[in-house]
Amino acid sequence: MVRALASEGDSFLEDVRPIYRLGVHWINRCSPHDLLCYKAEVMADKGLYEKVLEQVGKGGSLPVPKPPRASASVVPWRETKGGLEVYWIRRAESLRFMGGWHAFPGGGLSRRDREIEIRGRPQSLDGAPVDGALPEAVLDGVAELGPVDPPGLLACAVRELFEETGVMLGCRGDGREGVESSTKRMGALRRQLLSRKLDFASLLSGLGLSPEVSELVYAGRWLTPPLGPVRFDNRFFLLRWEEDRSPQPEVIVGEVESGEWVRPAVALQRWRDGEILAAPPIVHILEVLAQTGPMAGLERLQCPEERNLGPYRRIEFRPGVLLFPLRSPTLPPAAYTNAYLIGTEECILVDPGSPLEEEVGRLRRGLEAAERSLGRRVTEIWLTHHHPDHVGGVQPLRDSLGLPVLAHPATAKRLRERDIVVDGELQDGQRIHLQGSPPMDLRVLHTPGHARGHLCFLVEQDASLVAGDMVAGLGTIVIDPPEGNMSDYLRSLERLQELAPSTIFPAHGPVIRDGVARLAELIDHRCMREQRILEAWISGRRDPAEILEVAYDEIPEMVRPLAERQVLAHLERLQSDGSLDERR
Repeated sequence: MVRALASEGDSFLEDVRPIYRLGVHWINRCSPHDLLCYKAEVMADKGLYEKVLEQVGKGGSLPVPKPPRASASVVPWRETKGGLEVYWIRRAESLRFMGGWHAFPGGGLSRRDREIEIRGRPQSLDGAPVDGALPEAVLDGVAELGPVDPPGLLACAVRELFEETGVMLGCRGDGREGVESSTKRMGALRRQLLSRKLDFASLLSGLGLSPEVSELVYAGRWLTPPLGPVRFDNRFFLLRWEEDRSPQPEVIVGEVESGEWVRPAVALQRWRDGEILAAPPIVHILEVLAQTGPMAGLERLQCPEERNLGPYRRIEFRPGVLLFPLRSPTLPPAAYTNAYLIGTEECILVDPGSPLEEEVGRLRRGLEAAERSLGRRVTEIWLTHHHPDHVGGVQPLRDSLGLPVLAHPATAKRLRERDIVVDGELQDGQRIHLQGSPPMDLRVLHTPGHARGHLCFLVEQDASLVAGDMVAGLGTIVIDPPEGNMSDYLRSLERLQELAPSTIFPAHGPVIRDGVARLAELIDHRCMREQRILEAWISGRRDPAEILEVAYDEIPEMVRPLAERQVLAHLERLQSDGSLDERR
């Protein structure tokens, strides 16, 4: 019975063909009942998901990236007998944005920061690069950036430093309460601040204090890559820490898990060894401080060109894995497909997915810059699977750069039917050694479920995983019959779990720090969902649309059609293991 729902073809095509032409807007313009979303086109062996992606790629409008939120970070540094040290923190695992990553104290601008009176100006901020100093290509879809120090930004830097370390920049009292007595109260007030019982503007106002920021030194501006919906336009400031300064930085566990003084070279080595994750601006600042120190390296910190790689910034969350986010015709909330350049000399390019001529051109120039500046030479293109948002740029790059394209045999068959040239095939268990400093070894993993020919690639040196559409850093993975198979997908997740990946590099969304935890979470979630679907079936519901109402707590209208496809995938799995037959 379940199989029959997926097998009604001809009338279905006529019903939905006009809807497909609407591109990305199709979901918003039809009801789930108008679109019999649990039926598939058997003749072409495609489900709803792939058909929609193809139609979006034929002219559907692309999502417009949200403007980034202004933010500020402070980099405390000091001279010790052992050399230069910086103070950095480890963000809490539970945080939505870069949970578990290492960073410098900082955060986003709040509305009330604009109400705080700030005395002085950071060094080098007047006349510092603004707006146009950031190359247009580096804006990553942001049409225009505001000034380098919007209203409240300096107050934001002071507040975030106090919240995360307990350090209050020099304050002047107005006579209502002396600075000395107010300092004694700072610990208790800080806890109120972190628990949201008090805001920073009220704290300062109650004590009659206004912070002084002239000891800060402007150290550059960075824009979060367009990997997800949370983006920041961040300014960094250096803060020299004198030996007799009091109090010492202290973390109150919450949004921050820990903090420490560390030598930049030691921090960089921990990053290179895969012990920690740090974003590109953190790595860049550590590199400059380790090589030249803060003041001698100030020009390098402030200069946009110093940190750019041709038309792209150098987005490298792990050594030897460069990330290129490409605008692509994907379904919300994803607006980008991540292409990866793996290797330190000989390199593999994975999933150049955007079909947009502008994006293909930017990627080509980025690859050329990577070879010119970093000595990273692309030798082959590897594909995780055949979906349009993963292969859109393959043919033009193959033609222009003369690179061979490799994929799983099932993927190769599908692409050759679309006149996309595939030069060779990749098999499960296959290994390739990439020459470089350090060298890298990749293992091919066949992981069907989302697509029959889906592959993941394991970097064996640090167990990091290029996951394609097996794991998403943004949204969820669609399992859409007949191409998608829930039993295969769960088996593939379990196989990946056994390999204990450290970091996961998904095709959509941010990098995932704890791969093992994320895989366990995905498996548990799918099992929970399947149990709800089974209970709905036992209660007498048979239509996927009816089961959806019980199996999902809340489901937005725009994703209901694909959610019904997920229900069908679970029903097929339950039918295959006899769970439905036993309960007729």
